Amino acid sequence: MLATLVGLAAAVWAFGSTGFANVLEATARIGSGGFVLFCLYSLASFVPLGAAWLAAAPGEPGSRLCLFTWARVLREAVADLLPFSQIGGIVVGTRSLMQKGIAPTRIYASLVVDMTTEMAAQLVFTLFGLALMASILMGHDAAALRPLILGGTGIMIAVMASFFIAQRPALALAERIAGHFLPGAAGTMAGLLETLRATYADRSRVIAAFGFNLLGWIASAFGAWLALHMMDVRISVWSVLSLESLIFTLRSVAFAIPAAIGVQEAAYALAAPLFGLPAETALALSLVKRARELIIGLPTLLLWQAQEAKAVVAARLR
Repeated sequence: MLATLVGLAAAVWAFGSTGFANVLEATARIGSGGFVLFCLYSLASFVPLGAAWLAAAPGEPGSRLCLFTWARVLREAVADLLPFSQIGGIVVGTRSLMQKGIAPTRIYASLVVDMTTEMAAQLVFTLFGLALMASILMGHDAAALRPLILGGTGIMIAVMASFFIAQRPALALAERIAGHFLPGAAGTMAGLLETLRATYADRSRVIAAFGFNLLGWIASAFGAWLALHMMDVRISVWSVLSLESLIFTLRSVAFAIPAAIGVQEAAYALAAPLFGLPAETALALSLVKRARELIIGLPTLLLWQAQEAKAVVAARLR
């Protein structure tokens, strides 16, 4: 709650310093038709993310792409709209797959591989964005932003390296703990380790998961350019990709704050002018993104609750 309050304060500062009326005026330029198109594009961008998770689950047929894509949409909706961190979305997303009869060991192992390749893809995308930003960072105007950008990137690299190095020892430790306290769970943990090893042994699957995740990051960033284009803002795709790589990095670092509230807004207000994008337009883009999260996320959460209710009723009738 403290992190959320700090984030809200940052959001209030960003909008207050820019002028909320100016932000609303810029937001209105996208129009209802443009906003609907943006939402549809955003929904379509979940397909490569679902494909990445599916690729990390050897043995699952391609016909289950819709199921894994739904789980990925649900992960984002819970993380964006409910008072949880990213972990809450992961828990709900994996549960939705279990309810469809997929083996828990396969789900957990594929989740580890999917998250690993997703972080690796984000790192590549971020380094690409920093390369584009290099000339700007040499300027005096960006000096104050350098610690924010480079520090955030450094933290992300450290977290990803730790995840790579520690995931197998951590699972082995969990297996020993489960065997000591919960004998029935020891077999599940052993199966998880075996499935995880088999998945990593299939290099083509891991590479496919990485490729689909990288495509997902690029598609998401391109969506921001599309929204700006429909707001009659003329800015190069490369500038938007670079800006979005920074925003994604800072959101990832602020994973403990639900929906990275305030972090996204403050980052747009500070960084966008470096790319020739007025702060009010950048905050308008942030508002459009938040509105998209509501439009996509609320129906997703309602469908999820309907599925949970159906499962409860079915269990009681057995």
